[in-house]
Amino acid sequence: MQVKIDTKEKFSVVTPLEPEMTDNLAADWYVFCTGCLSQSTPHIVLNMSEVSHITPQGVSLLVNLQQQFYESGSSFVICCLQEQVESLLEQAEVLEQLNVTPTESEAWDIVQMEEIERELLDDDHPETHV
Repeated sequence: MQVKIDTKEKFSVVTPLEPEMTDNLAADWYVFCTGCLSQSTPHIVLNMSEVSHITPQGVSLLVNLQQQFYESGSSFVICCLQEQVESLLEQAEVLEQLNVTPTESEAWDIVQMEEIERELLDDDHPETHV
């Protein structure tokens, strides 16, 4: 699995360098991304600019990762989808479930807005603080 990782202050930009997300790569991606949840910056921007094909297991992986990140209070934003991949996600009727932006810059904005939202929600519920 070839990947480029660019760690920012609040999140990491992860760019798969393989043109196809096969079933085996999807399993590797799942392990890699869920491992990021235990890092000091658990938010991920997944830049899919190099991926031109994704298998059904890869589609399922993205949906599961999205759900797992949000359940753990972390952001998972996908950006720079190639047209073919976006069409596959639409055909699988999951595009609406994913947090997708056209550009990496917009994905950064989403992560930062979600971080602010989580902080505000924590402030609204002080009884959850110990």
